[in-house]
Formats: sequence, C-alpha cells, structure tokens
Amino acid sequence: MTGLGTILNIGAIVAGGFAGIIFRNFLKEHYQETITKATGVSVIFLGTAGALSKILYVDPRTGTVGTQKLMMMILSLALGAVLGEIIDIDRKIEQFGEWLKIRSGNSGDSQFVNAFVTSSLTVCIGAMAIIGSIQDGISGDYSTLAAKSVLDFIIILIMASSLGKGCIFSAIPVGVLQGSVTLLARLIQPLMTRAALDNISLTGNILIFCVGVNLVWKGTVKVANLLPALIFAVLFAFLPVPV
Repeated sequence: MTGLGTILNIGAIVAGGFAGIIFRNFLKEHYQETITKATGVSVIFLGTAGALSKILYVDPRTGTVGTQKLMMMILSLALGAVLGEIIDIDRKIEQFGEWLKIRSGNSGDSQFVNAFVTSSLTVCIGAMAIIGSIQDGISGDYSTLAAKSVLDFIIILIMASSLGKGCIFSAIPVGVLQGSVTLLARLIQPLMTRAALDNISLTGNILIFCVGVNLVWKGTVKVANLLPALIFAVLFAFLPVPV
C-alpha cells in the first residue's frame, strides 16, 4: 500500500508524544529542564556524526583521512540563510504553531510553539524522509520509513517528556512533507541522485546539529530560515564542476 510508511511514521510520532506526556507528568520541572539539555546534547552529537560521515573520507591510495563537500555545505547554508530570511520561514512556522496552539486548546501552554517547531525540524530534516518517501511512492517499499518511525518514536518520546504537547503535532509537517514526496515520487526521483542525497544528508545533519544547539541554548539559531539550504544542496549536485 503506497503511503503506508508515512502513516506508520505519523502513528509513531503521536504514540511517542503521548508516551512522553505520560512520563512528563511524573517529572518535576527541574528534571524536565535537565532532560531538555540532555536531549539537546544528544541531537548535537547525532547531527555531528551524520555530517562527519559525509565530510570525512579515507583515501584508498594513501590511507589518510581527507575532507570533501565543505564548500558545498558553506555555500548551501549561506544562500539558504539569505533566502530563508527573505521569506522568513521561521516566523511563518511559529505563526502556524500559534494557530495550532489555539485550535488544539493549548493556549495556556507557554512551551507549545517551541516544542512544535523544535520537534518538527528534528523529525522532518534528513535524507531518510526523502529516500523513504520516494521508495514508498515508487515501489511501495516502506522499510526505510518504518526504521525512521522507530527512531522518531524515541526522539519524540524524549522531547515530549521535557517540552510538552507541542511535540505530538510534529506529525502534521511529517505527514505533509513525506506524503507529498510519496505522491510526487516519480517526478522527484531523477533529481535524487547519489550526489544529491549525499548533499541533503550532509546539509540536513548540520541543521539537526543547529536544532540541538537551540535545545541547549534556546533561540540561538533560526533553523527554519536555513531550510532552503537543502534546495541549494540538491542544485549543487548537478553542477558540471564538483563543489
């Protein structure tokens, strides 16, 4: 069944969110703050590990470790930041979060918008969402999204236990993003070359690193305004000269 992977992912996020809320009820406030920072540190290392796996390589001739794609990463982030600031994606996502907060009856939850934005960025950014959705859309293979669902369940459970109900609603952007890619899979597939996916993975992991930074030091980086960097990362994969 086409789209089953996204349905599983949405269900895992909602289940993880509710499990986290139940766990949260047994935690004192200072425990929640410590868990938030611990989650932030974990996300920082998650993003760092993913980025380094694409930046570092071993030269088979000399056995030495080298670096690659640094210029692509820098240019993608810089150009993405300019475009993101022009559009002001961060403000628009926060406005949607405020709307969700009111419509869902959580007006009194001061952490709702931050929880929604932070968790949404964490589970939406990354190559697994794109690769898995394309596989699901073309062949009905939802194995990648099933693996992502398990990871997202754990991530959202931990985040919800410290940030609150807003994390549950990250299922909405996941559904929209992955559902759209699944439906458009045959059109998108030619663009998702090995180089393009590697660039998305590298740039996406840098953004995940920034999400972790915001969890530890609140409001440090407007991560949503960096999202266009993923578009530039794909475009750089098609340049005749490697960047």
